[in-house]
Amino acid sequence: MKKIILSISLFCSLIATAQQAPLSEQVAQTVMNIWKDSIPVGGQNKWSYDMGVVLKGFEGIWMNSGNVKYFDAIQKKMDWFVQNDGSIKGYEKEEYNIDHVNNGKLVLLLYRVTGKEKYKKAADLLRSQLATHPRTKEGGFWHKKVYPYQMWLDGLYMGAPFYAEYAMLFNEDTAFNDIANQFIWMEKNARDEKTGLLHHAWDESRQQKWADKSTGRSPLFWSRAMGWYSDALVDALDYFPVNHPKRQALIDILNRLVDAIEKQQDKTTGLWYDIMNYKGPGKEKNYFEASASCQFVYAIAKGVRKGYLPATKLLMARQGYDGIAKQFIKVENGQTNLHGTVKVSGLGGNPYRDGSFDYYMSEPVIVNDPKGIGAFLLASYEMEKFPLLATGKGKTVLLDRWFNSEKEKMLQERKCTGIMCGKKEAIPGFIRWAIFLKTMVPDWLHWMQHLPLPV
Repeated sequence: MKKIILSISLFCSLIATAQQAPLSEQVAQTVMNIWKDSIPVGGQNKWSYDMGVVLKGFEGIWMNSGNVKYFDAIQKKMDWFVQNDGSIKGYEKEEYNIDHVNNGKLVLLLYRVTGKEKYKKAADLLRSQLATHPRTKEGGFWHKKVYPYQMWLDGLYMGAPFYAEYAMLFNEDTAFNDIANQFIWMEKNARDEKTGLLHHAWDESRQQKWADKSTGRSPLFWSRAMGWYSDALVDALDYFPVNHPKRQALIDILNRLVDAIEKQQDKTTGLWYDIMNYKGPGKEKNYFEASASCQFVYAIAKGVRKGYLPATKLLMARQGYDGIAKQFIKVENGQTNLHGTVKVSGLGGNPYRDGSFDYYMSEPVIVNDPKGIGAFLLASYEMEKFPLLATGKGKTVLLDRWFNSEKEKMLQERKCTGIMCGKKEAIPGFIRWAIFLKTMVPDWLHWMQHLPLPV
């Protein structure tokens, strides 16, 4: 009798463990609570790059979980803007704002999955911006037309991964030289030789008040700017031909930057300060910043997984992710929230942002900022991959296109009978259950949450 009771208790405990959603999915649910159904992330009237950061996180969770609701959310929110003729509501090409290219990554995803021509036309429209976008004398993209002659680290994330994916999909082989040069020129013009860190921005003209008259660099090392740049590297490399002569240069840049930020990681919390390597007046105001810490975790974890970085660097990501979960993730009123993201930090403009430490410290730090949430989702789905990697190592997986087609899953749902009928997650969930039951119990439990069980 005692054995039976013990077995039942253990089974209940295992089921409870299986039903505990990963942190990525908990925070993704917060996104769905705040921006419901087809309502775009961040607002209904603005083609904002913030949305693209969050939805790239959704893409990663979809890939990890097989739960089609994340793909559905991407499509609904992007369809708010992408019209049937391929035009994009709220987008103005002539603004030449590199930020506006970022969402193109999701447009390409939708085209690749659905084959709908409207997504191809929208992607072509964004690609056409890059064809005529203003550039520095070297050839680097200006951050915006209203910020002439300036390259910002942020801009590499906004433009380069989309540019690289488009070039890969549509055979623009010569574009990869241009893409690689964007990173190379940015590092050359922004890197501090002493620390290895990158300044937030560079002004070719040296006309901006924030620009050093000798180097053109902004004064300080803003963490999120380096986070954007490091994430751009690991994402753009996904699409680079393996034999491209400048591919290794990008991997080398990533390694130099990770070595530099490793020295800036707080040894106690595993986190990074908003302004790195600052020792001047008011340094006590500096704070650990959530979005940058998440960005670094993502870039390092993905860099290790893809073989760009040494395996030893994974410890940095683990310590960073643990610190993020402890310091910034809070469950409040049944909702999992991300605290600690600075709302914005920029240079120039009106009112003028001078790049001083006091300026950076004056910007508000908020809860559930889309940039922070997106960075957290990216970091989470990378970190959540690692326990499962050993299971597939050395194995060959054969995929059946018909059986794995989302379209055919929908057809089967309408024809099926029994407890799994009408469940979008049912078929992929059942496949996972069968596979992992043959391997190891922990992995089986991890995936059981995606298997709809009879009520």
